Order: sequence, then C-alpha cells, then structure tokens
Amino acid sequence: MGMSRRQYAAHRGVSHTAVGKAISSGRISLEADGSIDPVTADRQWDAQTDPAKQRGAHARALGTATAAGTARASAATRPVPRAAIESVGETLREAGADPDPGAGGEVSFLRARMANEVLKAQTAKVKLARMKGELVDRARTTTMVFDLARRERDAWQNWPARVAANMAADLGVDAHRMEQVLDNYLRQHLADLAEVKIDLR
Repeated sequence: MGMSRRQYAAHRGVSHTAVGKAISSGRISLEADGSIDPVTADRQWDAQTDPAKQRGAHARALGTATAAGTARASAATRPVPRAAIESVGETLREAGADPDPGAGGEVSFLRARMANEVLKAQTAKVKLARMKGELVDRARTTTMVFDLARRERDAWQNWPARVAANMAADLGVDAHRMEQVLDNYLRQHLADLAEVKIDLR
C-alpha cells in the first residue's frame, strides 16, 4: 500500500494540488489501488520535471546533487533525433562547452537547456549589434555593391567614346582608331576585374 496524495505531498515537500497536477499530466503514475508509491513517483517526478521549476525540500536536494555533478541529468535522458543532437553539439561547441552527447545518442535535459540558453544569448548579441548599427543586412549590402559595380562598369565603358577624339587630337592619330584601341583594352581590363569574387560572410 502506497501513500495518499496528501501524504506524498508532505513527503515530497509540495502542495497536494501540485501532486494532483503531476498525476493528471502523467508525470507520475498511481498504483492499482489509487495510492502513490513514493520511490517510483520520486523517480518519475525527477525525470520528467524541469529542475529549474521544481519546488520543495526534495527539489533542493536534487539541485544540490545536480550542482555537484550531472549524475541526475544522465539518468533523465530521452532519445532525440540525430539532427537535434548534432545541433545541440554544434551550439555547445561554438560556446566552448563539451559537445559530446550522452551514451546511446541521448541528450540530457540540462545539456539541451544549456544549448537553448547559448542560442538565446547569441540571438540577443546579434540583435544588440544590429540595433547599435554594427551589423548590416547581407542581401541589401550585396545588392548595393552589385549596383555600385555596375554603375562603375557602365561609366568606364562610355569613357573611350567621350575622350577618344581629344586624345587623338593631342597625339595626332585617327580618332576612330583611337576609340577602338581604347575600347578594346578597357573591355579586357573590365573582364579581368569581373573575375574578382566578393564573399560577404
């Protein structure tokens, strides 16, 4: 025979309504007679509840154990898709933490939460940099650079026709031939410049 809801609440150090919510949400299970087995219920409660949201004396003991090491976290793992594990590992690696997942391709709640907090901090950092004007929109910048380069190219392509007659008069050569020579060499030069690749990463 197990404990009643009120007895288990006193054992756990929480209110009887918290126990009722845990039962109705499926975080802890009842025995066949409707009572609560404290050992099984404690294990289920710890495994299925965010450590940051636990209350009572039992939660303080769990917090102490978690602070001393992550032994409880390894017991509270659930299998997750490989892509999610790799994403958590990549985020933790970028933050300088150990990205190694748990045994059997599992990620503990604490590791997933740490990755989530790192992502939130990175997002806040990017938003702050954008608000300060330290970041620019990549697509807009690429478009502006492309437009500037096109205007520059067009101006240079029109240059031989504008200056060929004056240069030919200064040098005493045929104006039409001068324009052809300038245009030919200028197009070769612009083709060489077009080979330059811009990488805005």
